Amino acid sequence: MSFREKIKNYKRIVIKIGTTSLTHKNGKINLQAIENLSWVLSDIRNQDKEIILVSSGAIAVGTERLALSQRPRDIIGKQVASAVGQGVLMQIYESFFSRYNQKIAQILLTKDVFDNNITRENAQNTLFKLLEMGVIPIVNENDTISTDEIQGFSDNDTLSAYVCNIVKADILIILSDIDGMYTKDPNKYNDAKIISEIFEINSSIENSAEGSNSLLGTGGMKTKVNSAKIVNEKGADMIIACGKEPNILFKILNGENIGTLFVCNKGRTL
Repeated sequence: MSFREKIKNYKRIVIKIGTTSLTHKNGKINLQAIENLSWVLSDIRNQDKEIILVSSGAIAVGTERLALSQRPRDIIGKQVASAVGQGVLMQIYESFFSRYNQKIAQILLTKDVFDNNITRENAQNTLFKLLEMGVIPIVNENDTISTDEIQGFSDNDTLSAYVCNIVKADILIILSDIDGMYTKDPNKYNDAKIISEIFEINSSIENSAEGSNSLLGTGGMKTKVNSAKIVNEKGADMIIACGKEPNILFKILNGENIGTLFVCNKGRTL
């Protein structure tokens, strides 16, 4: 059985979707994208798989709701936009997921939750119970009280890796505005090719990773490679793929050669 075929049997899946996959080029919320994502995840749940969604987009939604001309650049501006946008974003998710009778829950986390044994266990137990009840937890960084993500905490890339580890998921799928990891920057080199599978994150892989080139999000390839290291170390695989069409998740979970698969070569650890 190939590494891709094994994915067919994975039961617990963390999916991270970035801001650029949820918004139009002008920065406004892409309702069609969220509707499609809600349908796809609901159908995957109907296959008796457990789903945790780590969703960015609160600041972008808040920016639009507040009628700001551009995404805030200062910390307090981003926190205000997030405070306004998070509730609206969840309302949008609820309106679409409810069409498919799929229950969702909001989980807002900060980095220090994972650094404390008590709070980490509380978050873990809550997530486990939600999954047991058939609920899809929708996780985001609590931007209003945390500055880490806003200042470069990877647009939830790192958060999704932490979540993947505490729920002991089989795989983390990061949906972004790129098709996967390339041999070189595809924006600069026409001969750049997607790397299908990576078995070891060595210095060559790390040096190939570039910083963010998105004005809407904060995560770049470096943060995604770091997320792969985090989940691989604890026993989970990770895939980077393009999130423009959420239907791609069906292909990924069917073992098709989509995006870049960071293969874990060790068993799950705590």
